[in-house]
Amino acid sequence: MEISNRSLHGSNILHMEFSPLIEFMEDNETNITNGDQNTLGCVQTRIPQELFLTLGIISLVENILVILAIIRNRNLHSPMYYFICCLAVSDMLVSVSNVVETIFMLLNDHGLMDMYPGMLRHLDNVIDAMICSSVVSSLSFLCTIAADRYITIFYALRYHSIMTTQRAIAIIVTVWCASITSSTLFIVYHTDNAVIVCLVAFFCTTLVFNAVLYLHMFLLAHVHSRRIMAFHKNRRQSTSMKGAITLTILLGVFIVCWGPFFLHLILILTCPNNPLCNCYFRNFNLFLILIICNSLIDPLIYAYRSKELRKTLQELLLCSWCLGL
Repeated sequence: MEISNRSLHGSNILHMEFSPLIEFMEDNETNITNGDQNTLGCVQTRIPQELFLTLGIISLVENILVILAIIRNRNLHSPMYYFICCLAVSDMLVSVSNVVETIFMLLNDHGLMDMYPGMLRHLDNVIDAMICSSVVSSLSFLCTIAADRYITIFYALRYHSIMTTQRAIAIIVTVWCASITSSTLFIVYHTDNAVIVCLVAFFCTTLVFNAVLYLHMFLLAHVHSRRIMAFHKNRRQSTSMKGAITLTILLGVFIVCWGPFFLHLILILTCPNNPLCNCYFRNFNLFLILIICNSLIDPLIYAYRSKELRKTLQELLLCSWCLGL
């Protein structure tokens, strides 16, 4: 399954939809910022490869800084931040795959590298595995973080016995193993529409799961807050709700950035030959930009919502600046 096509020409087969390097070699079209208009009046906006590369590098640096900050600061060594660290790794997979792919395409475009179909196919499979793992792991860790916040708010006194470090590590290992396994299966069976159905079903299921937890949290948080405030112990409740709000923002950004892509998959199943759907397919590059922007925005949300993480990031940046002098 190829999830990173920059030259969309077909809509029926998922693998052909997301096979950028090989189709790039076939057409070798030059990306421009102006829209191309076809006979049906559809506008296809082409994105410069340099923009993909720039956004990918910025996102990669941001997520590396988040991971280093969590590793460095012992105050951030808790299950929630372990899960956030894994979410940053998932975002980093998107950034790495985007940067690698764009570099190869630029080198080929300028005649600096000769690429053979077999080499392209292997590179495509690696890139697809990384991005598919990122999709599955991102959704899984968003659910995990939501469950962690739920336990923190409604089972505060038992939280440390429920969410131990060992259990957090077990959850992380399970999620990554499931993500890698599923991405491998998706690539092997990329020609089957069942792959698209599974991805869309997983996306919808995780959204419903998160929506139910967040709705319950925010409906009952006010009651819990009053009870705790009566005993003058509202600090933990406030901290927990702040974490829940942060993850709500993360989920909202994820839906906005990944929603058009999953709508694209749904339309492939429901109306692959419809002219209006084909118009939507022609803007696939914009959906890719949104996906990369999600990887770029997430670290900014972590830093904005967490004072401890923000402080550690500032220290890392200061150290890097001092070493550069």
